[in-house]
Amino acid sequence: QVRLVESGGGLVQAGGSLRLSCAASGNIVSIPAMGWYRQAPGKQRELVAAITREYTNYTDSVKGRFTISRDNAKNTVYLQMTSLKPADTAVYYCKTTAQSVQIMGVSIADYWGQGTQVTVSS
Repeated sequence: QVRLVESGGGLVQAGGSLRLSCAASGNIVSIPAMGWYRQAPGKQRELVAAITREYTNYTDSVKGRFTISRDNAKNTVYLQMTSLKPADTAVYYCKTTAQSVQIMGVSIADYWGQGTQVTVSS
């Protein structure tokens, strides 16, 4: 099993910055991809940013303001958020696609963090 622990959410004024972290632990063999999603009240969960060993991808509304990065040695993904807007207010979730050692051998699966609230005031 793989466990994700998120941190870094909070309340910030418009124009401010926050940095989210998500650390994966468990019997991990490799992590092909990590990403951040968000869900605002009354809206569907959406992809914010994703990162593999080869590329990064961002949703259009955060391009130029958010930066995703990863520390492979620590199995940790970060989301640096700058120039925050009230529209960025949401619960942010970390998602990891990980290979891990299970009872029956190595398997690959998606894992989700518990979510962290980001609130941007105007």
